[in-house]
Amino acid sequence: MASNEIRRGAAEMTIAMLMSGTIGWLVVSSQQSAFNVVFFRCIFGGATLALVCAMLGLFRRRLFSWKMLGLALLGGAAIVANWVLLFAAYSRASISMATAVYNTQPFMLVALGAVVFRERISASTVVWLVLAFVGLVFVVKVEPAVLAVPGHYLTGIAYAVGAAAMYAVSSIITKRLKGTPPHLIALIQVLLGVVMLAPLVHFDALPATGVQWLELIVLGVVNTGLMYVLLYGAIQKLPTTMTGALSFIYPVVAIIVDRIAFGQTLAWIQVLGAVLILLAAAGVNLGWRIVPQRRVPSV
Repeated sequence: MASNEIRRGAAEMTIAMLMSGTIGWLVVSSQQSAFNVVFFRCIFGGATLALVCAMLGLFRRRLFSWKMLGLALLGGAAIVANWVLLFAAYSRASISMATAVYNTQPFMLVALGAVVFRERISASTVVWLVLAFVGLVFVVKVEPAVLAVPGHYLTGIAYAVGAAAMYAVSSIITKRLKGTPPHLIALIQVLLGVVMLAPLVHFDALPATGVQWLELIVLGVVNTGLMYVLLYGAIQKLPTTMTGALSFIYPVVAIIVDRIAFGQTLAWIQVLGAVLILLAAAGVNLGWRIVPQRRVPSV
């Protein structure tokens, strides 16, 4: 039974990561501003998550409290900012480079964990952090010829770093919501996104074609609503190490999709930088040790 549950969780996580890897393509193809894309993602994703929560019977009074709502809204503000920054980075730094830089988020999480929860940072984590920083230096060294807006590449990289930081903040806050169904948290977050972004939406520049509207609907219904259901279902079934390992399907798929859909070509030093960042992120997520753990001498 346990092995069947792990296999099912692995399948759910794999599908969720494949979906996540196509988000950049939908965002760029829709030709909408980051504010517009996130607004409609929240609307269509919110409708899907509301239906899921209703089917699971999650609209029960005992699941709600002022503390829960306050933390969920605070985390929601961070996750909405995360989406806006990441989507804005795609058209400036390319999907490939924005995704690679975005994967510095484990280090943001480690840093926040050290500050907020006084968690100890291991020597191996410091080494992985240095490696990721070297990778980041390589990434920002050259501007790609395709997709990056001239003069805006570094801005896009900065947006991706900001997005990673916002994701880490949201994760730290969500840690304090143990016992609250994750689907309900996600619903509150996207509903907040609708309210937050409504004044910033460019209603005079809505999608001009049915295909662009379809891309926004798919982004909200499939790549948000259904993806969250699969992702949270997988996280509940899988060991942490397997969850961390399978999460790297996302950046690989995003880079492949960027190459196929938009013909994105990268300089060799950028490829090397992306590999170093992803390797370092894998090292932190999977707990790979570079520096041997110090043994306590026996008395």
